[in-house]
Amino acid sequence: MAGPLAGQIALVTGASRGIGAALAIELGRRGAHCVLVARTQGGLEETDDAIRAAGGSATLLPFDLAGKEADKIDSFGPSLVERFGRLDILAHVAGALGSLTPIAHIQPRDWTQLIGVNVNASWRLIRSCDPPLRAAPAGRAVFVTTGRVQRPKPYWGPYGATKAAMEHLVRTWAMEVEASPLRVNLFDPDIVATKMRATAMPGEDPSTIAQPADVAPGLADLCMPGETRNGATVMFRPG
Repeated sequence: MAGPLAGQIALVTGASRGIGAALAIELGRRGAHCVLVARTQGGLEETDDAIRAAGGSATLLPFDLAGKEADKIDSFGPSLVERFGRLDILAHVAGALGSLTPIAHIQPRDWTQLIGVNVNASWRLIRSCDPPLRAAPAGRAVFVTTGRVQRPKPYWGPYGATKAAMEHLVRTWAMEVEASPLRVNLFDPDIVATKMRATAMPGEDPSTIAQPADVAPGLADLCMPGETRNGATVMFRPG
């Protein structure tokens, strides 16, 4: 497909629904071939259908980023280079909310899940994708974060703490690649009608807040070859 990202390979996590799916569709519309990562095969197929309807193309990779085989994330970068010859874009959109609970009541199982998706997967994706992204003519990486990092709130501690750890990894990585063509940034979508948001705020009317398709273009802009920012946190601004 023709477009500003034609010929580029984009790895998108959390691509079965919400912001991850909307981003993958937008990147596909701009010409990138998207490698879609999420746990649910059915959700990935729906995203694939939407990408193809927009004129794009995708490869499906059903995978649990916090599962028993999480160490296989280490092979993502080399495997994509072996198959496609390159990797241009990494978008880590997948995230875990866990339970909204007092710090003293955090359960080990919930903590392990949050660390697995929000921290360990970020670390493994960075170490796996760093070489091909540095080698790309205009490698781009973007990680989705949250305002809870800067604005703590009661009962949101586990989520905010693990996202803060992710942010630190990403900001440090951005400093380390400053001399390369690779640009690494964070994106804060603010309040968006996702399944995670509905879990946290079940009484909220989703029609009154931003939709995933609303924030996808701004997130996709961070993946463009012309993006010059590095180590920045870009927040979605409606309109």
